[in-house]
Order: sequence, then C-alpha cells, then structure tokens
Amino acid sequence: MRDAQLARVAEQYGVATSYEDWRGRQVPVGPDTIRHVLRALGVDPESPDAAVRRGMLPPAVVVREGKAPDLVLPDSARSVVETADGSLLPFDPGLPLGSHVLRVTDAGVEHDAPLLVVPDRIEPGALRDNPRLWGLMAQFYSVRSRASWGTGDLRDLAELADWSARDLGADFTLVNPVHATEPLPPVEPSPYLPVSRRYASPLYIRVEDVPEYARLAPAQREGVQRLARPLRERGRTADLLDRDAVWRAKRTALEVLFEIPRAPGREASLRAYLEREGRDLVEFATWSALAEEHGSDYRAWPGNLRDAGSRTVGAEALRRWPAVEFHRWLQWILDEQLAQAQATARAGGMGVGIVHDLAIGVQAGGADAWMYGDALLSALHVGAPPDEFNRLGQDWGQPPWNPRRLAELGYGPFRQILDQALRHAGGVRMDHVMGMFRLWCVPEGASADQGTYLRFDHEGMVGTLLLAAHGADAVVVGEDLGTVEPWVREHLADRGVLGTSVLWFEHDADGEPRAPGDWRADCLATVATHDLPPVGSILSAEHVDLRDRLGLLGRPVEEERAEAEARVERWRLLLVELGLLDAGVDPVADPAAVVAAVHAYLMATPARMIGVALTDVVGERRMQNQPGTSTEYPNWRIPLTSAEGEPVLVDELLADPRMVARIRRTLGPVGGGRGRTL
Repeated sequence: MRDAQLARVAEQYGVATSYEDWRGRQVPVGPDTIRHVLRALGVDPESPDAAVRRGMLPPAVVVREGKAPDLVLPDSARSVVETADGSLLPFDPGLPLGSHVLRVTDAGVEHDAPLLVVPDRIEPGALRDNPRLWGLMAQFYSVRSRASWGTGDLRDLAELADWSARDLGADFTLVNPVHATEPLPPVEPSPYLPVSRRYASPLYIRVEDVPEYARLAPAQREGVQRLARPLRERGRTADLLDRDAVWRAKRTALEVLFEIPRAPGREASLRAYLEREGRDLVEFATWSALAEEHGSDYRAWPGNLRDAGSRTVGAEALRRWPAVEFHRWLQWILDEQLAQAQATARAGGMGVGIVHDLAIGVQAGGADAWMYGDALLSALHVGAPPDEFNRLGQDWGQPPWNPRRLAELGYGPFRQILDQALRHAGGVRMDHVMGMFRLWCVPEGASADQGTYLRFDHEGMVGTLLLAAHGADAVVVGEDLGTVEPWVREHLADRGVLGTSVLWFEHDADGEPRAPGDWRADCLATVATHDLPPVGSILSAEHVDLRDRLGLLGRPVEEERAEAEARVERWRLLLVELGLLDAGVDPVADPAAVVAAVHAYLMATPARMIGVALTDVVGERRMQNQPGTSTEYPNWRIPLTSAEGEPVLVDELLADPRMVARIRRTLGPVGGGRGRTL
C-alpha cells in the first residue's frame, strides 16, 4: 500500500502518522509501526477494503444531558430508546442520565447501539462547599505501623487519614492504586501494573480487623500471630518491603479465617455482596483459582482455559469451587475494610476522604485481560513517548483498550472499573488521563520510542467517567502531565475534571518559574508525583546521579546536573523574592526549609486542591519509582523513612510530639486548617 493510502486508512482508525514531541517538534511515525497498530485493530493495511465501513449507527452514541443528539438519521427511520429499567422513551434531549439502548428501524431493518446520556459537567459537593481542599499523598503500602504485617494496610490508611484530618485539618488522603495482585507469589511490586483494576489486592487487608479473628480459638490466634511477628519486626527497619513474604503469611492466616463459621448477620452480608457482584466476581475468582495452578499469565494456560466464557472454564470453576469461594470472600473482606477506611476519614472531618488512584492499565495476561477479552489489544503496549525526564520513552507493558470494541460494549468494562474505584472513596485520580483521548501504543517487541498514538472517542470515555463520578458525588483529578494537546486540558476543565500541576514543571516559555498567580485554578497542585524524586533529592541532584548510574541519561551527566542545579537555583531565587524563604538558606543543607517554602508557594496559587507528599513531610530522599527501570532499581519497595534513613511508622505520626512538631513546621500554612489561604 502506498504511503498516502496507508495514511488515509490510519486516520480513519485513529492511528497517528506523526506527533508533536515534548520540544514542540513534529515527529513522523514509521510505516511499519502504523501497519502493526492497524493489524492489532484487526485491519489489514494492505487490503484495498481497509477503509472503515460505516453503518447507520456508530459503535456507541453519546449524548450530554439536556443537549440535542447530533446523530443524523434518515427521515424514514423510526427511533426509540430503551432505558435500563425497560422503559421506552423518545430519542430527544429529555433522556435521563445513564446507559441505554438506541433502537432505530429503517426499511424494516432494526439497528441497535449503546446510548450513553452523560453529565455535561460534574460539580462535586466537596468543591462546591470549599474554596480550597488540601491533603496528604501517600504510597500507603510504604506507611507501616507497629501492628501491620510489614507493609501498610487499610487500618494504617484509616489511621493516617483520621490523624491528618483531626490534627492538621486535611480534606483528603490521596493513595496509590489498591488494584488486585497475583493470587500467589511472586507479587508484582508496582501498584500500577495490576492483574485487575476491577477488584482489589488482599495484601491490604488487616488480618486482625476481620471479625472472625475474634472467634478463633486461643491456639489458632497464637498461630496467626506467629506468622505476623517476623514481619512486624522487619517492618520496624528501613529494609526493602517484601510483598512475597507478607502475602504468604497473610494468605495462610486468611485461609484460617475463611473456615471460621460466620454469625448469621455476617453470612447475610456476604451473600448480599456476592449477589451484587454476580458473575463478574465469579470470573475474577475463577481466574485467581486457575492462576494458582497455571500461573498468572493466562496466555500460557492450556488452550481450552483461555476463553473465560467457555464451558471448560465453567466446569473447572465448579471443580475448584472452594478456591473460587475463597477468592470471592477475600474481595468481600476488602470491600468492608475499604468502606471502613473511607468512613473513618469522613468521621475525622474530611470533606472528601480517600482519593483512590486508577492505574492506566493492567497486565497483558492478567484477570482483566482474560475477562474482557477482545476489549483489549494484546499486541500493543501502552507507554509514553520520549520526554524531558525520560529521553528513551516508556513501555509499561499494558494492553490498551480496543476503541471500537469498548464502544460496542457501551463502555461497560470501563464503567465497572470506575465504579469499583469510587465505591468507597470521595474521589479518584486518573493516572495518565490523556489515555481517554489517545494512548502511546508500542508494538510488542519494539522499543518505547517506536510507537504512535491511538485515538479514542473522548466523548464516550470522559462521559463514562463523569457518569460514575456524578453517581458517587466524587472529585476527579486527571494526571495530565507530559505531552498533552492543549485542547485536552480545556475539555477536561470544561467538564469539571481537575488537572495536575507540578511545581517543577511550572515555568514560562523562557524556562523561568511561573509566578503563583499565573497557575490555573482547576487543578491539584503538588511539588512532585510518585514518579519524581522527593524534594531532598531534587535539591541535592541525587536523582541525576541515580539516573546516570542506571544508564538513563541521554546526554553527559555534567550537563544534566548543571541543568538540574540551575532549575533549583531559579526556584530558590523566586521563593526568596516572594518572602517564602530566607536568602541565607542553603537548600542542600536545609531541605526542610525549602519544603515548607514550596508548599507555602502552592498555597499562594489559585489551585482548588493542594497535595502534599508524605515523603517530603518526613524528609524521605529516595524515589518510590524510577521510570525506565524494572529490576535495576527497587521500585515500589521503599518503606517510608526520615531524612536520616530511619523508618517512620504511623504510630509516630500519631503520638510522637517531636514528629508532629516537625510536620507542622514543614507544612507551614498548608496545615493551618481547611480552606486557609495566604
């Protein structure tokens, strides 16, 4: 196929033939990459019939509430809308919010398509009622207590949220994704590479908070505590987190608790939960049971087990029903403890409570990929093109949604995932929110910079997000960092989705730090993210030396360090000019003073939400994650420690007057109470 014809076909299927990089330069996409992406979409790029065949109806029809549908139908066609409750309504602007079916009949032929009526804009109560919200941001698996089993759990999260609300006036706690992990070790360390976003990880269960723990016989209880003791001892050190050891012990304990008879009320609650979750939970639990024998990549299973809907899989589920029941029970326990964490946060006075992070994707062979089948594109990996901090690009190893198939399903799989994230939360952070518009897709086996963008129907994706958020009255924050088309930020702001503004990236065209009054208001303003170094590392340029050792720099280390030091100096001068930092402060020698100053700076912006990284509050210097690495750096295994490298436990945050005083000094005006501004 000639290049011109290839470009026309690519355009029809939303495959970019060029893109603008982080420097603003136009970069052409190689024809081999375009052909690979088209084949993944089921299109033969060499066929003369590769053009899209248009039907009377698109794969899905999306209408904003109160707006006239822009779908043009023939005069001879008759249309009706069947709502979720079976009512039949005319296809006009008065349709209720929700997922419906549009039925069109023309010349005796009926055409059906999913119809989504979505909010034009969301207005969550927490943002209506408060001029500004602030809260802590934490990778809470790293935030341990003396009672937790070596990694942070949902009780630790509840106590962290309650403390920050009552003592500091925080409105929310933003945490890492709690998505499901492998049913047996080894457990993937990254919370952003789960086996499922539909369900949660039992690693976060506090064993002693399961009510059946109180019904254990003394010998059984002692057996459970013997499992916990070595993990607790390790949890009081600065050693790397060991999820495999934690899960082995917790799973053993939870298997004991699963066998304990439940009180009638508890049994009724379990049955109600299982009925509500229905077949979806059965499928997830079946995948978990099969993965225990065949491994966590279903693509390596026997061929007759790779189709989630097959009779063979159904028979295997029945044969392994006790294991299936165990995994369903685990999700019920998680649902209870997630609910308790949110209830504790709200009872402490938070206007929002827990804000859960939603990862951009899942493992290619995991539960969601198995359950959702052709709604995901297994031959492509989601990632990111080269940018200022990652010159080689990124390949996250996750399959993207199949745009057309997802639309044909009425965005149902996406809505299920959103509903799960918001079930016990006051908000959701959408990691890489640009993925609802387009995703950088890398052909399997290619390098990360050899990808291209695949475009989605953003009205359907964003509309589905707003439907879920409206139903939960939830705040939505979109992580819109990196290479973003300007109109994307405008569209999200118009729809009530907050963006993310990070201090180190806020500069003008000349590279000078942006004045606080020039920041956008509709955003979560932060100093850093989980993919960036803590302030202490930025100030000392330790992050440059780390990336140099890991071979991640695209230029000499001296140039990289000089640029990093110049950036810090520009910010230091601005903070001094604004009266937020004493001119005599040496940022490397006194990082706590700079941490306080940059957060005072954030409070001087018009941002609606302010996020404060717990790592910066306690003085941590190590990164949680170094993009571009897997095993070269202990990503996602760094426990929360102080500037001196000593472990920081939740108990100390709650009870140690010296730690509390240090935190108050660091937070400065941020911790002065809800809605306070400079």
